[in-house]
Amino acid sequence: MRRRRGRPLDGWLIIDKPTGPTSTDVVNKVRRRFDAQKAGHGGTLDPLATGVLPIAFGAATKTVPYVMDGTKLYRFTLRFGEARDTDDAEGAVTATSEVRPSDAEIERELAAFRGAIMQVPPAYSAVKVAGERAYDMAREGRPAVLEPRPARVDRFELIERQDADTALFEVQSGKGVYMRSLARDLALACGTLGHIAALRRLRVGPFTEAMAIPLDKVLATDDTAPASPDLLLPVATALADIPALALTEAEASDLSHGQAISLVHLMGRIPGTADPDGGLARAMAGSRVIGLCRLENGWLKPERLL
Repeated sequence: MRRRRGRPLDGWLIIDKPTGPTSTDVVNKVRRRFDAQKAGHGGTLDPLATGVLPIAFGAATKTVPYVMDGTKLYRFTLRFGEARDTDDAEGAVTATSEVRPSDAEIERELAAFRGAIMQVPPAYSAVKVAGERAYDMAREGRPAVLEPRPARVDRFELIERQDADTALFEVQSGKGVYMRSLARDLALACGTLGHIAALRRLRVGPFTEAMAIPLDKVLATDDTAPASPDLLLPVATALADIPALALTEAEASDLSHGQAISLVHLMGRIPGTADPDGGLARAMAGSRVIGLCRLENGWLKPERLL
């Protein structure tokens, strides 16, 4: 069997992504810089977008789905008056409008975009239609007809109105919410057209802007040796938002061997924020993370062991 190239590293590196490269580009550059065997990212950012891009190494890739399910925080600038085929500044102009909404009109329409909403993804997105990516179909001049899908927007606020043409917004949302669609649809609701001129992600789950290291700082060095693993955060950092449940060593051993534990035996230790009907808990033995478990039908069942 051929040996996988690179070092077996485990942990998270939080990159402050610049405008230009794709998320996959960043992963590949960082993986080479660390000479790591395995790496992936915790949530795609468009080439135009900047900000928090978590990179998972080794065992941390097992926790990527839980990071992607976490709360996201974004800031974007909406430019009124132009629709673009990509719904952001990188696309071609497809239509224009002279209408510029007032702040009061924007505030009035924002309410409809909060909470549980239905959203049509951008034509240039990774959504699959009959086995094909929507962005591939759009690039070939045959854009797909995309159906509305559920989305959760916890907060959508007008932060600043720089001028008549632009406005700055902050959005806190759940998984799979397209900022480009929010910008496009808000402009339409205000009786005009619009697209995202700038987009920055400030948070992904437990990972914040304050943790992020600029990509050029990670890549820029005269040293030919791989980057230091000291820059990596522990694998369990990704699970910090999930309620912690303290176990004994014996219980931790049982879980590690795939055995479920009756919730009756854990009474008084189950965190109040854990949903007893299918919710997740972070199983801990002292300061050691055993893995993720699900509270289901009166049992604590192992779901993802680390």
